[in-house]
Amino acid sequence: MLSRRRLLTMAGTVPLAAAVACSAEGDTTLERARNAGVLRVGLSGERPYGYVDFDGGVTGAQPEMARAVLARLGVGGLAAVQVPFDRLIPGLQSGQSDMITAGMTVTPRRCTEVAFSRPDFLAPPAFLVREGNPREIETFEDVARSDSRLAVLDGSIEQEYAQAAGVPEEQLVTVDDQRLLLRVVADGDATAGALTAISLRDVLSRNPGVGLEVTEPFQPSLGGRVPVPAGAFAVRSGDTELLNAFDEELAALHRSGEWLRITEPFGFTPSNLPPPGLTTAELCNPG
Repeated sequence: MLSRRRLLTMAGTVPLAAAVACSAEGDTTLERARNAGVLRVGLSGERPYGYVDFDGGVTGAQPEMARAVLARLGVGGLAAVQVPFDRLIPGLQSGQSDMITAGMTVTPRRCTEVAFSRPDFLAPPAFLVREGNPREIETFEDVARSDSRLAVLDGSIEQEYAQAAGVPEEQLVTVDDQRLLLRVVADGDATAGALTAISLRDVLSRNPGVGLEVTEPFQPSLGGRVPVPAGAFAVRSGDTELLNAFDEELAALHRSGEWLRITEPFGFTPSNLPPPGLTTAELCNPG
């Protein structure tokens, strides 16, 4: 099993230590990445967003998209650092990584801590429940009105949704990864688990016969507003050169249809494309 902060090297890249050793060459993050041949990315091991495959390489929808974008910017590959989800932003801020490629949802609070790319995908939440959904859990408000225990990733948007819906802290079971989330629901330590529908379908497909099912995705509320559940890449707030260059090439991949070709093997469909005209500025606006 991977340790909480194990350093991982992606197939076809140089080791992270080599990337760090070369980091003094160049003045900006993008220049350093070009000189080193890799960009350091943070991920949490959540499938299908960013994870370690059976061969020890790092893959997933966002690392693969990042690899495609960065290749167009003259960066040959990625060096990945895996940490628990709630450590992704602190790791980026401290320089442990230079970009988050973990399927992170854009929220106004997070926008005060990091700079997000253009919206990359939509991923509404759902619940992992007992087959037949005997407690009839379909929204976070349903959890708040009951004595159900809800498993969430520590630091996740689903944790924020639950808290905003009035779910008491004593009803929340926080875990570090999606495998633990499935385990606590399967073992009965939680009545339900909340993640994006894509993530829950992925983990359930790899664990058949556990007597669980995924509810239909739904539209949550957050602080009295209806948020758009859009995910994006994140960089440090001052990395405008990297962000602008990345956004330009990411937009080109969306327009060309390459986005779907890259993400479809990970369970994404055209329904996960952000609506035309959706901007990061809108997602970051608390109003």
